[in-house]
Amino acid sequence: MIKRRMPPRSLAPVLAAAILAVGATAATAGGEKYAPGVTDTDIKIGQSAAYSGPAAVVGTMTRAHADYFKMINEHGGVNGRKLALISLDDGFNPARTVANARTLVEDDHVAFMFGTTGDPTNLAILPYLEKRGVPLLFPISGSRNFYDPKNNPQVVGWYPTYYLDGHLKARYVLKHAPNAKIGILYENDAFGREHVAGLMDGLGGNATSMVVAQASYEPTDATVDSQVIQLQQSGANTLYLIALSKFDAQAIRKADEIGWKPLRLLDYTGQSLEGMLKLAGLQRSIGIISHAFLKDPNDPKLKSSPELKTFLTWEKTYDPEAVPSDANIVAAYAQAITLVHVLRKCGSDLTRENIVRQATTLHDLHLPMVYGTLGNNPHDYELYDDMQTERFDGKEWVILPPSEQ
Repeated sequence: MIKRRMPPRSLAPVLAAAILAVGATAATAGGEKYAPGVTDTDIKIGQSAAYSGPAAVVGTMTRAHADYFKMINEHGGVNGRKLALISLDDGFNPARTVANARTLVEDDHVAFMFGTTGDPTNLAILPYLEKRGVPLLFPISGSRNFYDPKNNPQVVGWYPTYYLDGHLKARYVLKHAPNAKIGILYENDAFGREHVAGLMDGLGGNATSMVVAQASYEPTDATVDSQVIQLQQSGANTLYLIALSKFDAQAIRKADEIGWKPLRLLDYTGQSLEGMLKLAGLQRSIGIISHAFLKDPNDPKLKSSPELKTFLTWEKTYDPEAVPSDANIVAAYAQAITLVHVLRKCGSDLTRENIVRQATTLHDLHLPMVYGTLGNNPHDYELYDDMQTERFDGKEWVILPPSEQ
């Protein structure tokens, strides 16, 4: 089913001014050049999303993309063009994702794909999109397959890579738990394996002695209870969780039930207070270490910051059913802002080639609710080279001081 979302109502001018400021100086001179799906009035954007199925929790993100574009359209669009997002449900099924991509490209004639959900689903459509010359911008994935300008030049990632996350976990362990015996629970796909590769490479010569057990699971499995017991019996005193939210929660609960109290490291995709930690149990989750590239709306230090006030005002107006603490909404918000910035940079040259060019020449980019300054280039598509180390205190994620990073 095609989901078309249009602006519902007006937003305060101060909110629009604050958000539209990102990239607002892009040129809009004459000499228009258009990709398929671009006219004088519209830019058609395709998306395949998991509104149902095992990754349906991520559907909040793609809905938030549409909600952000509502606001942009209500205030004139991008250089006078409205953003026409066509988002189709694929149930997190790669075969359906391929079918959706064909529909979006051949029937709806979208200019590019944006924010499509997941690793296997995005990987499934790469050959088709490459054959048709259609860019894939900012998929919801941290796989290194989407940061590969040599082999996939029309695919531009947005998230920190899973490999970087694993590497940062290794850095933390070597600095703060040098006697760690690590057990790894991971999803048996690119998501899990790339995290593991980052950890192993980050540990370097210590990897063989420090990693004492690994246990994988399939997304179709009912539980990971047996894997947790296996890891506990290995003698591990450190547990690295690389899993979908419900399996992270199961692992945290099961470890608590059997009295296992390892140092727990959580991949950055599993941090959602609403989507995982409450499911696991907030008290059970105290002390978990993770890494963050997004700012937490619950952080009291941000309470009076303009960027948080702007985010919360947008969310209340355009996504009122969203939970303010949901990190997925924060990510979608910043991701949508990045796309709007890229399209503004394109000016009147809205060819597919220039859209990719502008998406891969992001310099000194400061995004609301995102830590640090981001940038990429045509030879290195990765936007991030670090994240903040954080610990869950039972109520919120707390960024650790520099000495504990």
